[in-house]
Amino acid sequence: MRLAIINGPNLNLLGTRQPEIYGTTTLDDLERQVADWAKKLGVEPSFHQSNDESALVSLVQESGRECDGIVFNPGGFTHTSVAIADAVASVSAPVVEVHLSDISSREPFRRISLVAPNAVRQISGRGTTGYRDAMRHLVYREKRPFQTVRYGPHPRNVADHRTTDGSRGLVVLVHGGYWFPGWDRDQLDQAAVDLAERGYDTLNVEYRVVPPWPGSGHDIESALSWGNERYGKVGLIGHSAGAYLALWAHRRKPAVVCVGLAAVTDLNLVDVMATVTELVAAGGPPALEIPQRSVLFHGLDDSEVSPDHTRRAGQDTETHLLEEVGHFNILDPERSHWEAVIATLDHHFRV
Repeated sequence: MRLAIINGPNLNLLGTRQPEIYGTTTLDDLERQVADWAKKLGVEPSFHQSNDESALVSLVQESGRECDGIVFNPGGFTHTSVAIADAVASVSAPVVEVHLSDISSREPFRRISLVAPNAVRQISGRGTTGYRDAMRHLVYREKRPFQTVRYGPHPRNVADHRTTDGSRGLVVLVHGGYWFPGWDRDQLDQAAVDLAERGYDTLNVEYRVVPPWPGSGHDIESALSWGNERYGKVGLIGHSAGAYLALWAHRRKPAVVCVGLAAVTDLNLVDVMATVTELVAAGGPPALEIPQRSVLFHGLDDSEVSPDHTRRAGQDTETHLLEEVGHFNILDPERSHWEAVIATLDHHFRV
């Protein structure tokens, strides 16, 4: 798979330009990082940077013809250039828009992207790892295409629906991120593809994050309703704060099974964060009562969500505490514990 990595104005000054916002990684450092990630993903990258609007328009057009996808950080042109937005709209190759900083929390003019409506994803606020996540998304969308569907009335009630021949059932996937706008459903792309290859249809959902409650919880209920209307049997997998939402919704609208991966189950165990404080103030339950037909997997090396969240589950809840597994690689289908996750789904869908 050939991917063009295009950086726009002032990205040549990475490492020295406002390091408090953009970090100390230079453009050369970034390109080396991306090359390493690309090699692991089986991707052939080409690197481009320009401060010139017309040059970027030409780069997008040429890359759209010659490459399978584009990872594009338009820099300041994100908010001003109709020409670059039109170039993105004109190419058939999928484009992922990337920003090192979280543009949704910066100056008001930076919160508007002219590029985003024509990009297949916007990844913002993850630093340099946003480039890795953008490449991953392009790899997984090519490997197992999906249809983006609407499962509810809110603008963020969208999901990537992957279908299979002779489906074994539908699994709804709920990403984490502590309700920060920078985290998106692309975090569960790899899991969705693996499940699809095993015969499960998947619905990888997006939900409301501002304000975080109660809308986000009701969104997952809506996703379950969408699945029940079409499949009858629906399973749930939630990661981190997404598992909190999945478990809450599972109690109100039971699924076949709810699998929590690095699940947040008690907000009292979370470091004080604005979104969590707001969630509790809006009526979110600080500590969840784990519903029946829930199975929790947690890495003992998780530095983001303490395994104590899973340890507090009662004896009636099946729990798996995993050696040498951290917060994010618990999502890796190539890790040995993943077969136990699949076995859990297989068992409950057969019952």
